[in-house]
Amino acid sequence: MSFLPSVSVIVPIYNGESDLPALLDYLNAQTYPNFECVLVDNNSHDRTAELLKAAESDRIRVFNQSQIQSSYAARNLGILNATGEILAFTDADCRPEPNWLTDLIQPFIDPVVGLVAGEIKALPGNSVLEQYADRQETLSQKHTLNHPFCAYGQTANLAIRFEAFKQIGLFRPYLTTGGDADICWRILRETAWELRFVESAIVRHRHRTTLTELKSQWRRYGRSNRYLHELHGIDLMREPNFSEYRYRLMRWMLKEFPIASLKLFTGKANFVDLINTPIGLLCLQARAEGQQQAKLSEEARTIERLPIPTPQS
Repeated sequence: MSFLPSVSVIVPIYNGESDLPALLDYLNAQTYPNFECVLVDNNSHDRTAELLKAAESDRIRVFNQSQIQSSYAARNLGILNATGEILAFTDADCRPEPNWLTDLIQPFIDPVVGLVAGEIKALPGNSVLEQYADRQETLSQKHTLNHPFCAYGQTANLAIRFEAFKQIGLFRPYLTTGGDADICWRILRETAWELRFVESAIVRHRHRTTLTELKSQWRRYGRSNRYLHELHGIDLMREPNFSEYRYRLMRWMLKEFPIASLKLFTGKANFVDLINTPIGLLCLQARAEGQQQAKLSEEARTIERLPIPTPQS
């Protein structure tokens, strides 16, 4: 491999005590030779700080963002302290496969490429909710890369050329969701940089395992819709009315459930097929609630900028 730009892997961490050991193992297993890890504790209250201190090394550098409770503020602190030409982002509860960086970095050999998204796949899971999300490919970048307004990559698996941040600024530090779309759209719409997708650059992520977690996830998607509508003018999601919910539930009870039950009895379906529609409607309602209830603060519109270098005398 002859193309080896320096890379900084930036990971925001909040109460990541249970995730850190595995994350560090996966980062240390990367086949790419020229990278550092910039891990940013976002004011955790568990043993995260202790574990990070023990993990510090020549390759692993640790910082603390305790002033702003936002993963985007934590990422900004990582960017400000990174030394790499390319900045690769993932999350504490993700597990990058060994060739993740090697594959993710290769498109940057083309000088017009400013952003590269890798694929996000599920970690193994056996619960019904995990099976449902896996079937829907809820986490896949293919959804965000096909966004009708403009393609974007999720920060669970995204690399950005440092030069791009010089042009458009950093993440909005007070934004709590939607910041990955915002940063990609600002780069793609305000500069000449191009986005690439590398399906083989895989990061694995856990699906939600409880209804509470699932509803929280979809409410966050709804809040993101509202924030991006305010920031970029994208269309809001159309919210189904009571008649539509009633129709879909009646169709499920009278048609889909009996057919799925028969297939389950004959071994041609599994339990998640029986409840696919109710789970989908639950997610749809949670997303609608998030969109209805969200309100973008003026503070969240703020874009942090890279410091201007002081001229040398």
